[in-house]
Amino acid sequence: MSPAELFSLPFMQRALLAALFTGLAAPAVGTYLVQRRLALMGDGIGHVAVTGVAIGLLTGWSPTWTAVVVAVLGAVAIELIRERGHTNGDVALALLFYGGLAGGVLVTGLGGQSAARLQQYLFGSITTISAGDVVITMVLAAIVIVVCVGLAPQLFAVAQDPEFARVAGLKVRSYNLLVAVLAAVSVTVAMRTVGLLLVSALMVVPVATSQQLSRSFRTTLAAAMLLGALASVGGLVVAAFASYEATVAPGPTIVLLSLLGFIVTWPIGVWLRRRARLRTPFVDEAHGHEVGHDADDHAHGPECGHVAVPHDDHVDYVHDGHRHAPHGQHYDEH
Repeated sequence: MSPAELFSLPFMQRALLAALFTGLAAPAVGTYLVQRRLALMGDGIGHVAVTGVAIGLLTGWSPTWTAVVVAVLGAVAIELIRERGHTNGDVALALLFYGGLAGGVLVTGLGGQSAARLQQYLFGSITTISAGDVVITMVLAAIVIVVCVGLAPQLFAVAQDPEFARVAGLKVRSYNLLVAVLAAVSVTVAMRTVGLLLVSALMVVPVATSQQLSRSFRTTLAAAMLLGALASVGGLVVAAFASYEATVAPGPTIVLLSLLGFIVTWPIGVWLRRRARLRTPFVDEAHGHEVGHDADDHAHGPECGHVAVPHDDHVDYVHDGHRHAPHGQHYDEH
């Protein structure tokens, strides 16, 4: 089958839309989780969401919506336990994680559902997604993206330095709970794409990959979303064509493609970090000021336009946010 024929199939079009929105939303939330050193929180929420899926299968309601409700409740509980900071907090989280997974398997059995039905949500089954599920996925993913991008300054401040954010007047607890809820929604959005047991990879790996190439938070956020979308759509396409030769699941393919991107960019990241260290100014013991590898060779003077500041027996010039002092035939920052 040619690519044009494959992409003209309705189920493939639905799968592509779901993969695109999932790939954008999951890394958007994952960026804040990585910033807060909570990279595995998505994995824990995924375990809890299994119970929500099982409740939906048992009651006949939409597993997506029941998973959203249970995942949000679980995420709030996780955040509150983490915030209290007890020494046994990690034990409590482990009990919550594995209790959710075991409860989901148990409820599925009580409802007379086979393990194969639950497996569609554990490892993803994007090619069987219905039109209604696609609409739900797109709406929830759009909400997650809008909030993550629209509130980026506040969420970044809370994730980077909670104490400073609290002094600045931000409601740290409220924003932390918001991130937890967004993570729960992202998990349920991605459960039909990569599965509840693999969703954490789609939330974290694109972020780790983008961090290899960028030091700016906004650039990292944008790059992570782009990489997530490329991995989701690319993994789906690769799995679709590979399935003609063997049974290849889209979920694991998406995750492995994301990991491949990290492996490719990691050496580049190592080189960029080494280059940045070489360019970092060091202290000149003899003169007591910082010397960089890119010392300023601009000829300062009364007509250069830069602010002149008297300093002991010489004059410093303020240039590019730094004070430059004369040193031989050039100027050094200090």
